Amino acid sequence: QLQLVESGGGLVQAGGSLRLSCDASGRTFSRYTMGWFRQAPGKEREFVATISWSGGTTYYADSVKGRFTASRDNAKNSVYLQMNSLKPEDTAVYYCAAQRIPYNSVTVKGVGDFSSWGQGTQVTVSS
Repeated sequence: QLQLVESGGGLVQAGGSLRLSCDASGRTFSRYTMGWFRQAPGKEREFVATISWSGGTTYYADSVKGRFTASRDNAKNSVYLQMNSLKPEDTAVYYCAAQRIPYNSVTVKGVGDFSSWGQGTQVTVSS
């Protein structure tokens, strides 16, 4: 399994931007579609975005489409989430995760489809 560590969270005003990073350990990182999820207090963990193993394809939740951009650098074993035009409702703990099956589709986005998770990073957007 991959070991994942997120960073880059913080407090930002509405309309602002943050860039989250997720660093992976493990030689097989480049084989896996990676996902970003978030969990707000009292709510279930929800899908935010996925990016294919090659980085060539991405898929987003409707709530973040046009505002968030996922990218990855396989040479650095890292995946990123650029978040622009942030809203108070984006406040949550954000997690990166790796799919269970290598070379799988970006449209596979259920929590149970991911087997490796980071510890999360808090994003707070003030109004």
